[in-house]
Parts: sequence; C-alpha cells; structure tokens
Amino acid sequence: MLQIQPEKDIVVEFIKNEEFKYVRALGAFYMRLTGSSVDCYKYLEPLYNDNRKLRRQTREGQFEVVHMDEFIDELLREERLCDVILPRIQKRNILEENNELDPKVSALDDDLDEEMPSDDENVDAEAKENKKD
Repeated sequence: MLQIQPEKDIVVEFIKNEEFKYVRALGAFYMRLTGSSVDCYKYLEPLYNDNRKLRRQTREGQFEVVHMDEFIDELLREERLCDVILPRIQKRNILEENNELDPKVSALDDDLDEEMPSDDENVDAEAKENKKD
C-alpha cells in the first residue's frame, strides 16, 4: 500500500469495512503510518468496539491470537508494532486541550449511567428504608 499510495478516502473505506477483518486491520495500520495524529484518533478509536480475533505471527514464527481492539490500542500507544517503527503521534489529551479533538466518550459511559443511581436517588432510597424501620 505504501507503493500504491491510495487516497485517504480509500483508506477510510478499508477501515470502515466490517466484512473483512484483515482489510480493516490493514487500513488501520496504513492510517497509523501515514495519517496525522487527529486522523489516527478520529478513524481508529471507533475500532475499539470491534472485538473480533486476528492472528499474527510473532518474531519466533509462532502465531498468536489478538483481538482487533487490542491491535488498535497497540497502534495508538506503541512506538513499534509488527517490526515496524511507527511515526510519533501527539497524545490524545494534548489534542483535546488544543480543541483539535472532542473529549473521548466511552461506549460504557451510557451503560454505567443507566446502572448506577445518582446521589439523589441513593439519598431517597436510604430515607425510604429509614421510614420503614
């Protein structure tokens, strides 16, 4: 892909491909190699929700199973992956401070908000229990 130098739109389509996991992984790796810091976070962070299994070969020649979200986390955090030294990207919190990225919203935040009662609800529940006693 480095020789072909596809346009950014094509790479984004690779990343959005939900049918073929290795095409998605290839697009993510290429975006990390060639994209800006903002593009890397913008297009790769949604892949944290993809937990399909990938097989990759280690230096010893053995194969290991890694999940797509682990692979994406390594792409965004590590300096070297698959024996390739990755270009440095800015840390996410710096991009957030410069208003280049919106603050990260976890997919679990909505679930936690629904599950956990607020402080007011806790006080109300305790008051009802005390009245029963």
